[in-house]
Amino acid sequence: MAETRQGAAPGESSDIVTPADARYPALTEGYNHRFVGTPDEVWLVRDTAQVVAAVENAVATGRRVAVRSGGHCFEDFTTTPDIRLLIDVSGLDHVGFDAERRAFVVGAGARLEKVYRSLHAGWGVTIPGGTCFDVGVGGHFAGGGYGPLSRRDGLVVDHLEAVEVVVVDGDGRARVVVGSRDPGDPHHDLWWAHAGGGGGTFGVVTRYWLRTPGALSLDPSELLPPAPAAVRRRDVVWSWDGFSEQDFHTLLRNYFTWYEENSAPDSPSAPLWSNLIVMHRAGSVLMLTSVIPDDAPDAEKLLGAHIEAIVSNLSAAPMSDTGEVVPWMESWMPSYNWPADPAGRYKHKAAYLRRGHTDGQIATIYRYLTMPEHLNPMGCLVLTGFGGQVNAVAPDATAVAQRDAIIKASYSTGMWTEREEDEANIGWVRAFYGEVFQHSGGVPVPDGVVDGSYISYPDGDLADPEWNRSGMGWEELYFGGNYPRLQRVKQRFDPGDVFRHALSVRLPSGG
Repeated sequence: MAETRQGAAPGESSDIVTPADARYPALTEGYNHRFVGTPDEVWLVRDTAQVVAAVENAVATGRRVAVRSGGHCFEDFTTTPDIRLLIDVSGLDHVGFDAERRAFVVGAGARLEKVYRSLHAGWGVTIPGGTCFDVGVGGHFAGGGYGPLSRRDGLVVDHLEAVEVVVVDGDGRARVVVGSRDPGDPHHDLWWAHAGGGGGTFGVVTRYWLRTPGALSLDPSELLPPAPAAVRRRDVVWSWDGFSEQDFHTLLRNYFTWYEENSAPDSPSAPLWSNLIVMHRAGSVLMLTSVIPDDAPDAEKLLGAHIEAIVSNLSAAPMSDTGEVVPWMESWMPSYNWPADPAGRYKHKAAYLRRGHTDGQIATIYRYLTMPEHLNPMGCLVLTGFGGQVNAVAPDATAVAQRDAIIKASYSTGMWTEREEDEANIGWVRAFYGEVFQHSGGVPVPDGVVDGSYISYPDGDLADPEWNRSGMGWEELYFGGNYPRLQRVKQRFDPGDVFRHALSVRLPSGG
């Protein structure tokens, strides 16, 4: 049953859900059904004071605490058995304009769909976030945040003005701290750490403020990137039937080459974004989606040239090729959310690509995606456009160190339902990823071709020497040279390591 417990503000209380409550299963099982939590309590908070009360309760009772926003974490960061108190911030979903800070304020529990719709309807602006509309911004923003407008507008954190966080002092006292972009702010480092340092590691984020750097207007509609009025979209789909190994090699090489040639911040094609999803042969198809704001200079010409470059010299004809101009809020409706099955089990691995994979790696990818003994149709490689304005920012300006990549690559399998199938599916994607990067110990060690991985696509294997044989720790793979500074922020704002998970920032040695 549900209980209530007094929060820090008089007259207000948190809704506390225990295992006897009918809501408990939905609150402890996230997007990846491989992981289900068993906390004593789930605190459904509705304001910052209630977050403070929840954190203080966890510390006072000696219980491990974790925080959940939208529940989309790929790994078990909120579900490990030792987590006894889970803070659910989905009630902190306000989206509005803060006139005092002259910035848009977004609660950490808001889902991306609400953020997009609220910003668009209220002010005609947007942010360069992701396409999975049910993702909560609490973790999405903290990890960097990217999506179809990132090549035009950078990462979400490139527009982060300030962040409010509930942290725990060395004496166990919870307090509220606001860190801002202003270098003179005494809490500036807390802002910096949340601009790409990942969620669940420094405290509980309660809200973010957003404003594009240098935007000085008194008009809120000029303080974030304008939402495109319309978007040109092109979808090309090929069947695996009749798609030869040579076609496969040509398609990937063409795709890589286009991004190698069109990903500079000042490229005329920077506003254009695409996603190439290459399903396992059991999944039947290979799919390319490309979009560009219709108001971008020469949008129709750029989109046509992009498609022409990618399909060049393919002998296999597409089974469908459709194009349309659609209003902004319909440009990827319904939500471009993969995997989409709410009852699925998944495993994802990722890499930033500075250049396209080598011919040998493409051959390896082809072999794994055509293995007849692997029957899961949801095994895939996803190649998502990156670069452009993302790469106009210095690697140390935010906690996101990867500022010269051109593609984000995801090596995935998913949507199986039975625990008995875990070994086969996880084993396949581990072998797939490990062989693609066999030259560097099974992981994407930064070099001229790759640059580590993305913390919001977390993969616990990178911290396991069985799968990471490179000699480079997961810390550098995710954070590059920014990790020591992240550790100093951790020491200052979470000296007791209250907020932790398998890939959270560690305290400095001796901390």
